[in-house]
Parts: sequence; C-alpha cells; structure tokens
Amino acid sequence: MNNLLVAQSGGPTTAINATLVGVLQGVRASTKVDKVYGAKNGIEGAIYGNLIDLNELIKDSQGMDTLTYTPSSALGSCRYKMKDWKVDEEPYKKIINTFIKYDIKYFIYIGGNDSMDTVDKLSEYCRVNNHDIYVIGGPKTVDNDLNLTDHCPGFGSAAKYIATTVSELERDINVYDIPAVTIVEIMGRNAGWLTAASALARVNGGSGPDLIYLCEKPFDYDRYIQDVKDKLAQKPGILVAVSEGIKDSTGAYVSDSMSSGEVDSFGHKYIAGSARALEQLTRDKIDCKVRAIELSLMQRAAAHIASETDIQESVMLGLKAFNCAVEGETGKMAAIRRLSDDPYRVEFISVPVSEVANHEKTVPLDWITPSGNDVTEEMMTYLRPLIMGEVNLKYENGIPKQYKLY
Repeated sequence: MNNLLVAQSGGPTTAINATLVGVLQGVRASTKVDKVYGAKNGIEGAIYGNLIDLNELIKDSQGMDTLTYTPSSALGSCRYKMKDWKVDEEPYKKIINTFIKYDIKYFIYIGGNDSMDTVDKLSEYCRVNNHDIYVIGGPKTVDNDLNLTDHCPGFGSAAKYIATTVSELERDINVYDIPAVTIVEIMGRNAGWLTAASALARVNGGSGPDLIYLCEKPFDYDRYIQDVKDKLAQKPGILVAVSEGIKDSTGAYVSDSMSSGEVDSFGHKYIAGSARALEQLTRDKIDCKVRAIELSLMQRAAAHIASETDIQESVMLGLKAFNCAVEGETGKMAAIRRLSDDPYRVEFISVPVSEVANHEKTVPLDWITPSGNDVTEEMMTYLRPLIMGEVNLKYENGIPKQYKLY
C-alpha cells in the first residue's frame, strides 16, 4: 500500500487548488508514492469509493500550472459531518475499505475547521485500530480562523479582492455631493479577519471604509447610528464595512430579521443580511440615501485578482502536507509560522490537528480600536504582506483559462 488519496472540503477558495498542486508536485518528485487518487466531493468520495485517477495530471506541467490558478475545488467539495467513530463506526469502515481497495497509505484532506475535525477523528481511528495509514490536513479557509497557523490559504487572495473592491467603491460613492451611506457586508461568522481586510483599501492613500465593524465586539445599534451621523457631518458619502456575523450584546445576529433561521449539517446557522438589516435601520433613523452590498461568493472566487503570495504559500503548504505524510506523520496539519513582518518571512511547519479542530482563531480585541468601529495599525502590519504579488493568468477567448478535472 503506497498510494495517496487527496480530497478537498468546505467552502471553495481561490487558492485551494494551489494546495492540491503542491501535493501533486510532491508526488511527482517522490519515489515513495506509486499512484495518486482524488476523492470526489471530499470525505464522501472516500466513503463511497468515488475516486479519480490523478496520475496523468502529475505528468502534465501545463495542466498543473493552469490548475494552480483555477478557483474553487477542482475535486468537488462537501459539508459532511463525521460522527465520533465510537458512536458511528460504519463510515470509517467504508473509508478503510476504500483505502484497502486502492492500496492507499496516505490521505491528505484540504479544508477548514470542520475538515480538520475529520482529519483528527480519522487519524485516531486508524491509530487505535492499527491501520497503517497516515492522515494529514492541508489548511484552507478565507475566514482565516484556523488555530496554530499564522494565516490560512485563500485568505490573502480574498483580502486582496475585498481591499480592491472597497477602494473602487470609495471612488464610486464620492462622485455625488449628497448624503449617502453604502454598507458592505463581508464574510465572517465569528471571525472578522476578512472585514478587517477592507482597511487595506487605504494603503495607497485612499480613505477606505469610514467605519468597520467586526463580529468580535458586540454591535451597538445606537452607537452605530451616532457613528454614521458623525461621519456624514464630515463628508456626504460614507462607506461602512460590516461582518456578516455581527451580533448585539444579547448574542443575536443583526441579520436575524433577514435570515431563515435554518442550520447546516454542522449546526451552523445560515446567516446573511446584516447589511440589509442596517440599511433599513439607517434609512429609518437618518434621512439619506442608503445602499447595501453583499460581496457573497465573489470574495472567495476572484482568481483574477488573487495574491501571488497566497498562491505560492498554498502550493508550499500542499507540499509540506505531502512531506509530513510520507515521513510518517499522522494527525497533523501543515501550517505557517511567521518569522518577521518586514521583510516578510515565514516557515512551513506541522501542528497537532487535535489543537486545530473545533478551535476558532478570532481577531485579537486589541487589534480593534477602543471605539469598536475600526482596526489598529497592528492589524494593518499583519495584513499588508498577505496581499502582495499579482498572478499571471493565462487567458482564452478573453477570459482566464481554467482547469477542470471532471
């Protein structure tokens, strides 16, 4: 059993395929792996034996290069919650049967917090039941909320898109000399990293967002209205950035009035509509034009404006995950340790996945201003290197060329 299986899970990002390419580069350069397979739709592919032969791809340098800059999950994704194997062992048995059928010794799972939970449970199951299989996690999430890594693949590119979009919106809203409020809703359930990235719109001298509200601090409706009035007294057009997961002092989502109340398979409440809720509140309290904008999926799929730093780090993390597996590590996640801000330097390490799964890294409160409506210079220092570098995409018929595995 010297074959490797790789899968992707959770929400897609601009850089998740770059991590896949890093794994494939490791396979191509190694003599320790005979064949490499991809599981379709995450861990579900391993459970049901829906695998793709990736051996031809590792011989195709042009295909690998195109895949590196292709957004979203080329292998497909899932949001499948693995129960503890002591409670429900059947899915684990099916996964092991797939591993045995395809002579798989190494499994690399690229995903976010819930995916790392799967890595933790599956590696424990293999260890306890004496299965000679090595399970490693490859980090991925635009939310940047994984523990024990300085930042996550996909975050830098999403941050670059947000900073660029907000800087362009700033130019747009300032052409009229009439009072107007534009509210931009940015992804982030419990971690406000992406919303904080809107402040990067200021790096070239622009004013960027006039107000920034992260989900780490309770949202005060009255304070918000006063903040908006104060800014409108200074200039006619203002821009507000808010996390989709902002909550009031009782813990209720600002978006509750706009959302369905339904939950996903992990028990996460579907949230969206914080900007629309604030649009209505602002219109009721302040006599001015108000517009709500939800960036939604665009912020995690904008490969045309990806961060080259993010893409290259994502490749290196895939390679690190591969090396961890073939060197006999299991129950670990590849991670980034920052060595310095300026010059920006990092190293690639492995960390216990048990200390990542079901932990959530949120924005430090001292990186949010005491007023709760902006971020500090410490946040800017952290963010700046992550958006550096521009990708050199190949175009076909006027749009970026993308790679499809199936």
